[in-house]
Amino acid sequence: MSDATQTPDEPRLIDHLIELRARLLRAVVGLFVVLLALLPFAHRLYAYFAAPLLAKLPAGGQLIAVEVASPFFAPLKLAFFVALMASMPWLLYQAWAFVAPGLYQREKRLAVPLLVSAVGLFYAGCAFAFYLVLPTVFGFLAKITPEGVAMMTDINAYLDFVLVIFVAFGFSFELPVAMVIAAALGWVTPTQLRESRGYAIVGVFIIAAVITPPDVVSQLMLAIPMCLLYEVGIVASGWVVRGRGQS
Repeated sequence: MSDATQTPDEPRLIDHLIELRARLLRAVVGLFVVLLALLPFAHRLYAYFAAPLLAKLPAGGQLIAVEVASPFFAPLKLAFFVALMASMPWLLYQAWAFVAPGLYQREKRLAVPLLVSAVGLFYAGCAFAFYLVLPTVFGFLAKITPEGVAMMTDINAYLDFVLVIFVAFGFSFELPVAMVIAAALGWVTPTQLRESRGYAIVGVFIIAAVITPPDVVSQLMLAIPMCLLYEVGIVASGWVVRGRGQS
């Protein structure tokens, strides 16, 4: 009976599933192509990512491989992570192409800048972590290493540490996007965000203490940018709310 009442132009569930499968396939193929292109350079990538630590180690310091297969799997894991980050615009485009036909024009106007901002802020968070946070943290850790202790880190442990830092800073830099989405959905107002600034700062420092390594340096280097990004989110939320009121 439902088929009889369905209009000719109304998409069926099977059509959505076919479209979803096609988008997922294109996303996976794109990721796989980037990964294949990076695999020949996996060891160079790892050497590049190891530079912040190696630069702070004392003379003769080096990374070590505790597990037998670590020299193979660690660069492979890093290549996959870099491929995922590099293909993120393509992956998000496939997700956007799937959901965009069901959005209103006003929602599309808001979603596109949010997606672009989200990708850009995530990249900015990773770059901030790699070029500023990691050298500072490793320099601090190298200075407090006890006398007679050789600082030689396993390559897998180092990679896991760096990836956690990247993910933590990347997602933390998404704070303005989350605030704009909350304001656009009517969950909060810019006035409420301004009035809650003190609570937000306390929450930011708690989050920084939880998701960063147990050292004050990395906690401060995450908390301070997040406080600044909170202010950016307040301004951006005000623009969105005013724009929604004018539409």
